[in-house]
Amino acid sequence: MKSSFAGLLNRESLRQSWQSHRLFWLTVVLPTLAAILYFGFIAADVYISESRFVVRSPERQTASPLGMLLKGTGFTRSQDDSYTVQDYILSRDAMRALDEKLKLRAAFGKGDVFSRFPGLDWDDSFENMHRYYQKMVGVQLDPVSSIATVTVRAFSAEEAQKINQYLIEMSEALVNQLNERGRQDMIRFAANEVAEAEKKARDAALALARYRNEKGVIDPEKQSTIPLQQIAKLQDELIATKAQLAQLQMLTRDNPQIPVLKQRIQMLESEIELESARVAGSGRSLASKAAEFQRLALDKEFADKQLASALVSLEQARNEARRQQLYLERIAQPNLPDAAMEPRRLRNVLAVFVLGLIAWGVLSMLIAGIKEHQD
Repeated sequence: MKSSFAGLLNRESLRQSWQSHRLFWLTVVLPTLAAILYFGFIAADVYISESRFVVRSPERQTASPLGMLLKGTGFTRSQDDSYTVQDYILSRDAMRALDEKLKLRAAFGKGDVFSRFPGLDWDDSFENMHRYYQKMVGVQLDPVSSIATVTVRAFSAEEAQKINQYLIEMSEALVNQLNERGRQDMIRFAANEVAEAEKKARDAALALARYRNEKGVIDPEKQSTIPLQQIAKLQDELIATKAQLAQLQMLTRDNPQIPVLKQRIQMLESEIELESARVAGSGRSLASKAAEFQRLALDKEFADKQLASALVSLEQARNEARRQQLYLERIAQPNLPDAAMEPRRLRNVLAVFVLGLIAWGVLSMLIAGIKEHQD
């Protein structure tokens, strides 16, 4: 009888306590008990594997202290390409490759019902898995040093390390692919320039050779030198003959050499006129052919210079392709965690308790103010 009476008394006291402190139970006691139950007995251990890397390039310059240090060792950091690797690690392609290699769905499905994939919503679609993947995999990039930190969460220490290790390997493959693509693009562009310059030089040489064959000239300017020299000699001889004729006519008008000298003067003038016509004054003269020849010669010279410049650019591109490369340098290898870092059970329970107290205090004051206003 006494035990039954004590039990009824306890239940009555609990009932009275519930009625009088219902708000406290709802905001503090019950959430704290639920947190103790979940974090103490249900929540699965989460292991975190970390690795660090930096993408460096021997050509790019930087003014940061770390950049100056790397420059002194023969390379500099490459922040833009670090962002590229960061985006790739969090991409769907990286997640798909991990799923094919390491069975990512099975690895993420080992946790408790609240933290595993797909969880309570039972949505095992690819997009939902990608959202879950971005919660489990993180990449932080230090803008000063350009050092990227990769963190991988998993429900097993070995799986966290394997995922992290494979992510680093895929990132290295991506950087190598960027290197190869950059080298091929650079050399291919320079080779195309050389091919185009060779075609222009060949066409210019053929056009010049065709013109020479059609017009029967090699170089009008050089070829006109000999006729001009011959004209100069004939003019000197003409002047001397005219002077001799004038002297004879003045001394002896009946000298038999006068007709001979006149005939010689006519011959010299005809020869001078003929040689002058070869140089200029007719459609077949060297002067009429010189303009087109000079244009073709200039085209050939310009094409040859373009070809020489393109060849130099190709050689420089090959040198740059060998020299300007990206490197993914591992600073810290993916570690094998020996203890679960999450969830932080005691801290989470205390956080729920403190937040419950805050909510209880705020709601108590609101309810008291409402009652006072009603009264």
